[in-house]
Amino acid sequence: MSGQVAAGAVTTYDLTTTSLREVNQALHADGLAGEFVIDQPFGAHNVAVGVDAPVKITINGHCGYFAAGMNKQAEITINGNAGQGLAENQMSGVVHVTGSASQSAGATGRGGLLIIDGNAGARCGISMKGIDIVVGGSIGHMSAFMAQKGTLVVRGDAGDALGDSLYEAHLYVRGTVKSLGADCVEKEMRPEHLEELGGLLKAAGYGEDDLSAYTRYGSARTLYHFHADNTY
Repeated sequence: MSGQVAAGAVTTYDLTTTSLREVNQALHADGLAGEFVIDQPFGAHNVAVGVDAPVKITINGHCGYFAAGMNKQAEITINGNAGQGLAENQMSGVVHVTGSASQSAGATGRGGLLIIDGNAGARCGISMKGIDIVVGGSIGHMSAFMAQKGTLVVRGDAGDALGDSLYEAHLYVRGTVKSLGADCVEKEMRPEHLEELGGLLKAAGYGEDDLSAYTRYGSARTLYHFHADNTY
């Protein structure tokens, strides 16, 4: 394949000489194994989407929309920033962005761990269904909107309407929350929550954080059932 260089167990692709379609097709091969490096993505969309194998993939550069979407089993590192829809519908594995991410990071994610070392834009973790997300910086408005299951940890601040229409996801924020969304309230931090928070921070490389600096947020559970007062 043009642009592919094998070096031991590591296969390297250069997106200036190999098409993204070819690379993604190779990453969907049956019995995929080993380690892969993708160089010079130059903001390409849909890089390393739909991977379903316990492999390690390193992307050296910025990615566009939907990078590492639908990831299952793989450990994917993006050495740069990522556009909208990072790790959308992630099923398992780990996606790690060393820079920042645009809006809707981890949207509808069902499992695995998403780590964003920088900031994340609006709607981070929207409709999350089991994914764990750790953001090293701050997040934008409407994050964790309709989040159903999973955990969102924010080491910085959160924008307006955090956790709007939240179900059973756990939210932990170290900084300031501009405003809470409908049915999202501050909650007690019990020992099991400290254990959960500490484990995720350690997994994301932030094990030195003071857990007492975090506040837990969750659902007030007032929107679970129909009530006439909520109609117009």
